[in-house]
Amino acid sequence: QVQLVESGGGLVQAGGSLRLSCTASGRTFTTYTMGWFRQASGKERDFVSAISWNGGSTYYTESVKGRFTISRDNAKNTVYLQMNSLKPEDTAVYYCAADVHARFFTSATLLPTDKDAYDLWGQGTQVTVSS
Repeated sequence: QVQLVESGGGLVQAGGSLRLSCTASGRTFTTYTMGWFRQASGKERDFVSAISWNGGSTYYTESVKGRFTISRDNAKNTVYLQMNSLKPEDTAVYYCAADVHARFFTSATLLPTDKDAYDLWGQGTQVTVSS
C-alpha cells in the first residue's frame, strides 16, 4: 500500500524559510497529481498548492503566490514545498496528498484544489511561524 511521509516542518521566525518534503512508497508515483494542504488550529483543511504528474503545471492559492514553490523529483518519489517569506498566518499542520488516478493534467487550471479529489494523505508536519 502506498504511503506518504512528510518531513521538514518546524519553528521559524517570520520572514524565514522552510522546505517540506513528502516521499511516497510505491512505483506509480510518476502518475500522481500531488498537492499540499494546510490546517490551522480550529480551522478547515485548505488547499495550498498542486503539481501535475510531470511537474509541468503548478497551481497556488493566492495567499502563497510568489512565496511558496512546489516541485517534484519523480526519480526520488518526492514532492517538495519551498516556503519563503513565511508569515505567522502560515502557521498550520501541512499535509501532502496524492490523486492516484493518473489524470496527466497539462494545464494548471485543471489541477484539483478540492481535498475530496485526493486519495492518499500523509500524517502532516507542523509549521510554526513566530512573529
